[in-house]
Amino acid sequence: MELWLRTDERKEAIKALEMVLEQISQVKSDVYRWKWVIIALHNALQGFMVLALRGSSNFHLVKADDADKYLAAIRGEGEPFPGEKLDYFLELYKKIKSKRMKMYVHSQPFKPSANQTRHVKKLHEFRNEFIHFLPKGFSLEVSGMPVVVKDCLSVISFLAFESGNVFWVEADEKAGEKVKILIEQISEESSSIEPDYSPNS
Repeated sequence: MELWLRTDERKEAIKALEMVLEQISQVKSDVYRWKWVIIALHNALQGFMVLALRGSSNFHLVKADDADKYLAAIRGEGEPFPGEKLDYFLELYKKIKSKRMKMYVHSQPFKPSANQTRHVKKLHEFRNEFIHFLPKGFSLEVSGMPVVVKDCLSVISFLAFESGNVFWVEADEKAGEKVKILIEQISEESSSIEPDYSPNS
């Protein structure tokens, strides 16, 4: 019997948020869970940036060189469509702050506070430390992580519900409600965290 894992851009974003909630609910008893919070939150934020920049094609999602080739192919200038590769995380973050977000009448770019941008960059830095981990001893102070989580959640909330580029209608309406609930629950968990970890963490 064949078994398939099926996903798409919306499912990816929502499932990553579910994983953030699952892991952050365990950090009080196991400090190591912060690793998985960081990785899942990074994945969730990337997922919602993709949803907000998607529009009717992948043009705003690909790297600059591929985007030029993409345009040339659309214009029929002899270029084949390039193999699409998602742009880098921080490049996607730049894009959600730019006029690239102006896809519809009510679309608007993200206008971050200095803290939000600093914390998005911190999240990316921490995620890279774990994903590209080299043999070494590594310590990460996690006492400030709840603030990083809240600021990154606020970016996700904007993209999902205020950017004007992500639509939760008909079949997706329940998914939109689920995203709101997940954001609220993660925020509540983050607010309740005190550094009271067990010696075995």
